[in-house]
Parts: sequence; C-alpha cells; structure tokens
Amino acid sequence: MSVALLESPSLADLLEELGGISPSRIRLPLGTATEQDVLNIHDRENRLFELVHGVLVEKGMGFFESRLAIILGHLIEGFLDGNNCGFTVGADGMLRITTGLVRIPDVAFFRWERVPDHRVPRQPIADLIPNLAVEVLSPSNTRREMDRKRREYFGAGVELVWYIDPPTRTAQIWTSLDDSIVIDEDGTLDGGTILPGFRLTMRDLFARAERGPQP
Repeated sequence: MSVALLESPSLADLLEELGGISPSRIRLPLGTATEQDVLNIHDRENRLFELVHGVLVEKGMGFFESRLAIILGHLIEGFLDGNNCGFTVGADGMLRITTGLVRIPDVAFFRWERVPDHRVPRQPIADLIPNLAVEVLSPSNTRREMDRKRREYFGAGVELVWYIDPPTRTAQIWTSLDDSIVIDEDGTLDGGTILPGFRLTMRDLFARAERGPQP
C-alpha cells in the first residue's frame, strides 16, 4: 500500500487512494512524512494528523463529534469501574497500526490481555492494537476513507469497529471486515464479547451530548 501512495502519478491519484478526501487535509512533506512529523505538528499547532505511509492526513473532527466521543469514552470508563477488563484512550491517542501507519480512533478500548505487562504505554505513539475502535464521523470523512480505515483496523487485529454518524443519529457496528448492522436512535450499542455487559442506547448517548443546564 505504501508503494501505491508514493508512486501515485498525481495529487488527484493520491487523494483517490486515500479515499477521495479533500486536499485541504494533506500536509507537506508529501510521501516522506514520519511519525516525528505527526508529533511535531501536534506539539506546535495542537492539530491531529494521521500518518498513512509517508502522507500526513488531518483527522476530521468537529466540536459536537468530539463531545460524543468524550461522552462515550467516559461511559465506557464508568463501566470499567465495576469490570476492570481493560482501558480506553480518547481522540488524541495515537496508535501505530503497522509500520508507517498511525491512526487515531476517537475512542479505542484495549483488553488487558493485549497490553504487555498490563501497563498502559507511555510512548507518544503506542505500538498497540485496540480490541474496539470507534470513529465518530465528521463531514470531511468520505465513505471510501472509512472503508480504508476499516480494512486497516481489521487487518491489524481489531475485533469490533463502531462508526457513529451524528446527522442520522445512527451507528454502524462492524464485527468483521464485511459484516455489520446499522442501529438507529432506538438501537443499542452492545460491547459483545469485547466489553461484555456494556450496553448504551443511541438515544441516551445523544440525549447526554445535547442536554443543557438542569432547571
């Protein structure tokens, strides 16, 4: 995949390979970027860029999408208070999915069995594959971009992927590369065998994200 990116004959071809994303999300250097570039931009500008085989791609994220992600992570962590089977990281938890590929799910959950010595990594980019990866879709995300991410996640060993779509108030639950169900506002996010016992209705998630001050 890295060869295809580096040998793309034009910027248009490169953008297509990345899922038809906007060129405004690409940052120089083109084709030779490294993990250090990811860290430098974050430290200097407080902006999140993923690394896709030498190409820096800005992570699409909006204000409300960020709120949904932090609430979901908070609720999972609350569940873990009574069932300490792992831990979560949020939307700036950088993960080395494979050599040359750094992705940043909005929420990632790791079961302790996957964590060496059962210790949370201290490196700025963790060499760790989550059991569950959650992406809250933003307007800048394309379907083909998310298809590519899903292939990468499952190819690396992720077992469960949730795509949450704020405009439709739905979630697509992927249990493998090709198997998924879509749940609407009346549906329930279920942790399955990854987070056994965790259940959250989409209605409750959005209600919490949208609630104002109590009267």
